[in-house]
Amino acid sequence: MTLSIETAIREGTHTLREAAVTEPRREAGSLLMHVLGSNRSFVLTHGDEMVPDREYQAFRSFIARRAAGEPLQYLTGHQEFFRLDFEVTPDVLIPRPETELIVEVVLELSKGDPAPVIADIGTGSGCIAISLLHELPSASAIATDISPAALRVAERNAGRHGVRDRLKLVESNCFSEVQVAQPFSLIASNPPYVSDEELSRLQREVRFEPHGALAGGPDGLLVIRRLLVEARPFLISGGYLVFEIGFGQSGAVEQLIDRRVWKLLEIRKDLQSIPRTLVLQGR
Repeated sequence: MTLSIETAIREGTHTLREAAVTEPRREAGSLLMHVLGSNRSFVLTHGDEMVPDREYQAFRSFIARRAAGEPLQYLTGHQEFFRLDFEVTPDVLIPRPETELIVEVVLELSKGDPAPVIADIGTGSGCIAISLLHELPSASAIATDISPAALRVAERNAGRHGVRDRLKLVESNCFSEVQVAQPFSLIASNPPYVSDEELSRLQREVRFEPHGALAGGPDGLLVIRRLLVEARPFLISGGYLVFEIGFGQSGAVEQLIDRRVWKLLEIRKDLQSIPRTLVLQGR
């Protein structure tokens, strides 16, 4: 069966709409672009062109998987983050816009530091560390993850964006395997922070993402507690800890902060005015 580009998109849009996928036409277009190896401009201006049968069958398969809830990013293997294109697989969390706040904060804090040394704890795709190294040519970083598969994705992304020589990747449970010759200027993290109860209520797309990158224990704060206890010895005097939290967690996390160890500088809100990123300075 051979269909035109426009007819294939309409067919895919109908299937995704029936499956309650948000923005079904945009996603159908993205999947067709992926199988054709083209861009959106080509798809928009060549609606009458026929889709080869092999590509059409691949497109139908992707549409079926997307209708079943599999995230678009895992189907195409890509997600943009801080203006860079990152490879993503089911081994890593899909980078989200709110996590860009961490990068923005770290860049602000790094002003005036000629050669910042940064740690990214729980790096996943490497999006935080790699974005920072891309923006800070004189910086170096260590990125950790408990998952060897995630570290392989991060390594490919580091090579893709030309920062592999300044990034050390370490398989580690938080700081357990971190050994440094000099302390860090800054530690950043997007830790797991979804509570056990919330895990059972996640939208279907999120359930395709790696459990270990989401699950934060009974109250969602298991790893955050570890960061607050374990990070300080790895920082220079006056160094910073910047990490993401979940919806409704800011009050509970504030209660966990030992004010003898940390000074709370800011809890930055995301675009939905949700307290999202904590900024601490070591005393």
